[in-house]
Amino acid sequence: MKRSKIDILWMILITVLAIVCFPANPLVLTGILETSFYPVLFIIGWVVWAFGFALVLAPIIMFPRRGGVPKGKTFVHTTRLVDTGIYSVVRHPQYTGGVYSIFITTLLWYPHWLFAVLGVIGTVVIYLSIKEEDKIMVEKFGDDYVRYMQRVPGMNIFLGIIRAIRRKQPHQNRERSYADAESKK
Repeated sequence: MKRSKIDILWMILITVLAIVCFPANPLVLTGILETSFYPVLFIIGWVVWAFGFALVLAPIIMFPRRGGVPKGKTFVHTTRLVDTGIYSVVRHPQYTGGVYSIFITTLLWYPHWLFAVLGVIGTVVIYLSIKEEDKIMVEKFGDDYVRYMQRVPGMNIFLGIIRAIRRKQPHQNRERSYADAESKK
């Protein structure tokens, strides 16, 4: 698929923001920017980084297993819509993980207004990229992806967890009702 100039511009912007906001931060490590250090935030930052990094790895692990990736191809060549596992909670775990492992972690490790501003900008850019990605996925997977979009949020992992729990609850209630009916016989 050929990328447009605007797609290339977005990718460059995301790359620059990711470098400037990377947790091993070049602005802080070179002494250009001085920040405060709070041990509690630093520890929380490590937890957030690990969580985000796990999300970043999701498609690399799941697509070859469940996405019908042809042998010898990379995970981006998925041929089937994957909507299980983390993909039943959030449609774009890799992008979401990037927000956690780069923008949020950097702000926790190096609390400074510049990282808050850049994190917001970076998150908005990623959100807009996800909107474009969704259009591409609708073209690729059609109505199945449209229904998937209605069921699973793009980046909001907390809403995704709530929805996943709600989807399972009616099933569990039916099983209990069936078990209760059987026990009354």
